[in-house]
Amino acid sequence: MIAMQYSFTLPADYDMDIIEKRIADNGYRTDGLAGLIFKTYLYARRDCPQTGSTENIYAPFYLWQDVSGMNRFISGAGFQGVANAFGWPQIRVYPVLAAKMSNDVAQAVYAKREITDIAPFSDLAPLAEENINDRLIDVTAWDTTNWKKIHFTAGRNPLAGGGQNYRIGHISLSGAVKAV
Repeated sequence: MIAMQYSFTLPADYDMDIIEKRIADNGYRTDGLAGLIFKTYLYARRDCPQTGSTENIYAPFYLWQDVSGMNRFISGAGFQGVANAFGWPQIRVYPVLAAKMSNDVAQAVYAKREITDIAPFSDLAPLAEENINDRLIDVTAWDTTNWKKIHFTAGRNPLAGGGQNYRIGHISLSGAVKAV
């Protein structure tokens, strides 16, 4: 499995209703997409106390079965539409160490992404078992170029602790994969 995320930081006075409408109008387009396990359409408003964000952000998070589905998406019309609307983003791609998704994942409203350093020469084997909890979505991945651990969770309520918090506007699921 491969996790993928790109992010757009939008101006402080950007009308985030535009993002919410864009998600509402287009989110269904990745429902059932070949190779996709899930896509969470994430956004954070700087005026939203539940996310605590200091910036307006649009930052979808994907979990792919393998690289071929991801490559088809990135080279296709869907991603081109995002790039045309917001610019050419840096796409972060992470090998997944562990992933869990509840059968009632569609009830997730909030998400959080935490990025933490992996200490040099540390035992890497336990990373695959850390932080898997009772959330509706729980993914642990790593960035081996910069030695970072990426922990992505989603649930029904705002998630406490550090990291970047988001609202979920839509969740696309593969028709073939219900739970990981």
